[in-house]
Order: sequence, then structure tokens, then C-alpha cells
Amino acid sequence: MNDLSSSARLAGKRILLGVTGSIAAYKAGEVVRRLREAGAEVRVVMTAGAMEFVQPLTFQALSGHPVHRDLLDEGAEAGMGHIELARWPDAILVAPASADFLARLAQGRADDLLAAVCLASTVPLAVAPAMNAKMWENPATADNVRTLAGRGVVLLGPAAGEQACGETGAGRLLEPPALVAGLGELFESGLLAGRRVIVTAGPTREAIDPVRYLGNRSSGRMGFALAEAAAEAGAQVTLISGPVSLETPRGVTRVDVESAREMLEAVLAALPGSDVFVGAAAVADYRPVAVAADKIKKSAERLTLELERNPDILAEVKRRHPEIFCVGFAAETTDLERHAREKLARKGVDLIAANWVGPAAPEADGVFGSETNALRLFWPDGEAALPLASKARLARQLVEHVATRLEAFRQGHDARGKVLPFSGTRDEGRGTR
Repeated sequence: MNDLSSSARLAGKRILLGVTGSIAAYKAGEVVRRLREAGAEVRVVMTAGAMEFVQPLTFQALSGHPVHRDLLDEGAEAGMGHIELARWPDAILVAPASADFLARLAQGRADDLLAAVCLASTVPLAVAPAMNAKMWENPATADNVRTLAGRGVVLLGPAAGEQACGETGAGRLLEPPALVAGLGELFESGLLAGRRVIVTAGPTREAIDPVRYLGNRSSGRMGFALAEAAAEAGAQVTLISGPVSLETPRGVTRVDVESAREMLEAVLAALPGSDVFVGAAAVADYRPVAVAADKIKKSAERLTLELERNPDILAEVKRRHPEIFCVGFAAETTDLERHAREKLARKGVDLIAANWVGPAAPEADGVFGSETNALRLFWPDGEAALPLASKARLARQLVEHVATRLEAFRQGHDARGKVLPFSGTRDEGRGTR
């Protein structure tokens, strides 16, 4: 298991903090500060009630971003500020969450910006209640909380103790350190607990001479996001990366390589005992047959390079270790599904994550180096679509699919990766394995 603290999981995450009308709104400033200390980027949405207790300028100064207040924002794309905000975060925290807000959220209302953002978003949502003890104990509030919990909303608190109104009981907002720790736990799914995962990322460089090389435009962002997401899911992760300018995700072991052959060697050395291999690197298909010992001078009008095929790392992994669940990537400019399924069959892997690239890509930002992407997943008997989102969010969604497919893969294969024969009994049309 990964032993990182929950708050450490917030590094690099986008957190949308909602502040509602409660006397505890003054503590939300400390939440913003601690989230930023944990490495998160924070943006704040305030309700009208919250602004009766704390001024927006406070949160603007602490977060470094303007505070969002209006449902229809003239400065936002098409005036739809709630849709832009709903797409931005990796998680939403409402702290404090008043009794009124919990009621409106349970009813699915969208009558202010914060409620609309929560309704339009698909990211994890946590609420930290803060209200009078009798309001918290009221059956109506209890029903609303149960409804929200049934929809997957995470409840953080409340704490018990003396309240601003002079009464004592449950209803106090959790202290900021506890809120930050609880929010960090949202990213710790445990889906790959005890598993060993290898991820390749970035481009490879194939030397032409001592100063020149063949390469591609891969930024490595997707592979690094996948390594981080797998670590968050509890896996022991080895990240094998080509030359990129990215920081190593927390809790991940990194191996740096340059060429395709170096990457293959590093992968094969790390494979024994692994459960999952994710080939997210944009490995060069070809390399120069001969590398010039000295810099090639610019003399002739034309220069001809003889190239030879690089090793197919993904296919080689599956050939040598059929017991490992293998995930490949396909970046396509045309016929995405056809090419992806051909690659799935040709390389014998278990799942392909395909995306459009280039100026003709139908998805926005379908280019190398972008912070967003969209994926289509294909496996032998199914497929799924992951809509346009940040690469960090896509990585977590892909890890969820990998965890699900891995269980099915394990149930149907022996230790050598061969399909197990049916060995159960059948009774009235139902079989067991």
C-alpha cells in the first residue's frame, strides 16, 4: 500500500471550494490556505448568504483567483459560468454546508451558482455541514443527508461541541486540517491496492549524431497522470519515462531513459512480479541504422537517413508475460475505432485507450502537450467513452476501468496468462466457475 498522507494526495489537484451562509464561513479562509499549502489549486464559489459573513476579497487574496458568485456570468464562455466551473475541478468541497444548501442539493435545485455547479459536475463531491445542533438533528436534515449519501456525496463531519449560538451538540464545522485530510482521501480509492503497475510515458529520442535526434511531440502528461492515479489507487508504481520536463508524481518510482531500446530494457527489468503494464509512451517507430560519430555538417542539399524498426514494447511485453494485464494507447488522425481495434488484435493486449490528435481532431485540444483530452476505450468484447476532461481526471477514470477489467482478466486466466477451461457445474441453466 502507498503510505502517503491524505493531504499529500492534493498536490497538483484542482479543488473548487463552495462557501455557504453559515457563521463558520470565516473558517473557509483557513481551508483555502491549507489546501494551497498541500499543493492544490483552489477556486472559490460563494453563495449570497456566505457574503453576509465574509467578503469575497478575502478568498480572492487567499486563492489567487477571482471569487465566483453569479450563475450567469457575462465574462464566461457563452455566459455559462456554471458549466465552465463544473468542468474545471478534480473535486468539489462545500465548507461550510448550511442546512439550506444541503436541502437544495438533495432536491437537485440549481437556483444559484454553487448548486448549479454541483448538479452539472461529475467529479467527487464532499460537503462539510455546519449548523445549529437542533437543525442537524431535525428529521428533514437527516433525510437530506441520507439522500445525498445515497448519491455518493461524501460527508465530512460535523463535529460536536459548543456552538456560536451558545448551544452544545453536533453541528460544528470540522477544523480545516481535518477537512483537508478528508478531501485527500477522496483520491485514495484502493482499487489497485497490493498491485504492481508499470507505466511508460513521454517520447523517445533516437540519435542521428551527437547533437540531433528523431523524436515526437509527446509531453508525457497522460502517462505521468496515469502513474499518479495508479499510486492513488494503492498500487506500487514504476514510471519509465522518456525525456520530459515533468515532476515525478508522489509515491512513484521513476526510471529515466532516452531511446526505445533503453525503454524496452528498463521495462523488461521491471516486469517480473507486475500485474499491470500501461504503455502510454509515444515510442518512436524507427531509428537510424547508423549513428554518426561526429556532428553531420550542413553541406549537401539533401540528406538521406536509413531507418530500421524499433522494438514493439507493448507487443513484446504481452508475448513474454501473457499473465500481465496490458494497456496500450493509440493516437489517431483518421478512423479511430478501426485502427484502435486492429491494434488491440494485432498486439494481443487487453485494453486500448484511443484518442484523436492533430488539427482535424473532433475533440477540443486534441493535440500533444494539451492539459485536456478525451479517450475511447476498447477491449475484445466492449468499449467505453471518456469525454473531454483534464488528463488527471481521465487518468483516474481509466484506472477505474483497468481495475474492473483486471478482475475479469484474473478470473479467466491462470498464472501463465492462458484462458482457464470451464470447471464448474451447471444446474438449470446456471453455471459456476
